[in-house]
Amino acid sequence: MIRRLFIANRGEIALRIARTAQRLGMTTIVGASQADVTSLPAQFADEVALIGPAPSAQSYLNVEAVIAAAVAARADAIHPGYGFLSENARFAEATIEAGMIFVGPDVTSLNAMGDKLMARSVGLAAGLPVVPGGEAATPEQAMARARETGFPVLLKAVAGGGGKGMKRVDRADDMPAMIAMAMSEAQAAFGDPRIYVERFIARGRHVEVQVLGDGHDALHLGTRDCSIQRRFQKLVEEAPAPQLADATRNGLEQAAVALTRHLAYRGAGTVEFLVDAQTGDFFFLEMNARIQVEHPVTEAITGVDLIEQQLLVAAGSRLGLTQDAIRPSGHAIEVRINAEDPAADFRPSPGRVTRARWPAGPGIRIDSHIATGWVIPPTYDSLMGKLIVWARDRPAAVALLASALATLSIEGVPTTAPLHRRIAADPRFVAGGVDTRFLEGLA
Repeated sequence: MIRRLFIANRGEIALRIARTAQRLGMTTIVGASQADVTSLPAQFADEVALIGPAPSAQSYLNVEAVIAAAVAARADAIHPGYGFLSENARFAEATIEAGMIFVGPDVTSLNAMGDKLMARSVGLAAGLPVVPGGEAATPEQAMARARETGFPVLLKAVAGGGGKGMKRVDRADDMPAMIAMAMSEAQAAFGDPRIYVERFIARGRHVEVQVLGDGHDALHLGTRDCSIQRRFQKLVEEAPAPQLADATRNGLEQAAVALTRHLAYRGAGTVEFLVDAQTGDFFFLEMNARIQVEHPVTEAITGVDLIEQQLLVAAGSRLGLTQDAIRPSGHAIEVRINAEDPAADFRPSPGRVTRARWPAGPGIRIDSHIATGWVIPPTYDSLMGKLIVWARDRPAAVALLASALATLSIEGVPTTAPLHRRIAADPRFVAGGVDTRFLEGLA
């Protein structure tokens, strides 16, 4: 049983976790850096524990500091949210060694999915198709791999995520410089310079499947489309993924469940695929062994509280859901409102929010830790909040998104809201089924 839950995160996800945990009768303790001790999550939680100075390396990424704060707070369990230490196997091990429950998959699953090459191997073992390519430990190997798969190719950091270390290469002549850049970025971001090479799908869609497992049973909660991205980072997510053939959708869902069962996975996870928009073929990319930023769209169409499911499974319960009981309804879309300036190449825009007016009404959900007067520090991710809409079908959801964005008003710092208004009005988005190159053609 979890009585006292330590939340090792910040921002909107810390607040989101605290709300569900309190509803389940748990005492919530938010671990906060010095920059966040007066934040909305810290004010909402039952208790606050200081974990260190503002820089993430000394607070939210400091395994020893987080564990020590959780032990001092007499926590039964730690929920890591997303990002930071959420997929860190050493952190999960340290949590367990300190006598607490790690709200997430076991260490075996974290290790299997924490390395893209390992994930690729596990995916193959589970019978999932993967994009042609392979590891490249040296520039010479990378060039050889590229010639095998054919140009264009993608270079990816083995230990990577969030687009760091990822480079598209269209010509063999560009390979040496791009390999050097990819390896350098990978080393700087992850302390691991290894990369791998895979075929670039010209019209690819990023489609993922939400899964739940309890180590014995596994099920899926449908698809999400996350194809609208910039620098390989998601901007818009929707559920279910639109304009997919039934055979493709069923194949994606079955493959995701097969991988979840193969891993004897415990908790919530997301299996990510690249779908060829021209052929409908799909390829396994990776599994995010944590809650996702975009989880609210799945909650909106299924009525399932994914944080609740994480907490229940972590406490030792078997899944209380069956596949037949999951009956998705309607359509949901989420847009990320970031403190970034799209007109200045998405430059981060920290500062004081002089006005924050979030939309409200039937079918509208806001997940945010930002209100009028709050300061966005330069130290952390620029996500200010998420606007989620749900309606009976996709056309109604698109219309609701446009009207909600029209009433959203954030002043004091530039945000991505104007970009989202343009996206919502774009005929390609209105039609649905866009690929990952959508922004290139945005007027």
